[in-house]
Amino acid sequence: MYVTVPDPDGLDVPAIAAVAALDDDLRRGMYAYARRERRPVTRDEAAAAVGISRKLAAFHLDKLVDAGLLRFGFAAGPVVKVGRRPKVYEPVDDTIQVQLPARRHELLADILAEAVLAEETGETAREAVRRVAGERGFAAGEEERARTRPGRLGAERALTVAEGMLRRYGFEPSRDSRTCVRLRNCPFHPLAEKAPDLVCGINQAFLAGFLNGVRAGNVEAALVPGAAECCVELRQAE
Repeated sequence: MYVTVPDPDGLDVPAIAAVAALDDDLRRGMYAYARRERRPVTRDEAAAAVGISRKLAAFHLDKLVDAGLLRFGFAAGPVVKVGRRPKVYEPVDDTIQVQLPARRHELLADILAEAVLAEETGETAREAVRRVAGERGFAAGEEERARTRPGRLGAERALTVAEGMLRRYGFEPSRDSRTCVRLRNCPFHPLAEKAPDLVCGINQAFLAGFLNGVRAGNVEAALVPGAAECCVELRQAE
């Protein structure tokens, strides 16, 4: 579940809450039953599946709805009570994934897939990948600028704005100085270990694109060979 409502540490709070909701045998059983049935299920059916009362099943089903694991509606057909149809539940389509430290393999896969489909004439595969990564970063920068409305950005303010995005993407930024932000986590690990030149290049292009999109022309995304954490740091341009 990739819902971007992180806490200050950049963790995916909705996904964590969803997983926590399944740390209960009854809820886990009803959720598994709903997935097996491949159709909306009633409270009575869910209760029978795990051997509890309808009232208790309703409580746990609503907790699963609150956690974003199920959605509810109302059954078609004749009205059982005056003005009311039976409530039914079915699983949402989102994938739930919690990774600590944060990983964004879906972003990397999207960039690679788009680069394959959008490779231009005379462009190498590596060039296409870096171009697409830069475009994705630029879009993220424009979105951040529209959201925060930071006005004219000096280097220090630009790095502060960038830190918010970096946390959401799982980079775990650390402000080593007023004009330098180190990234303590690589969201593309362990793929970066297998193909460092490719993945680190994607990382740099994405972050450089972000800085352009947020209009932070006085900050650069620099490759730092041999860095123990992320291969890129953001710093005031020379």
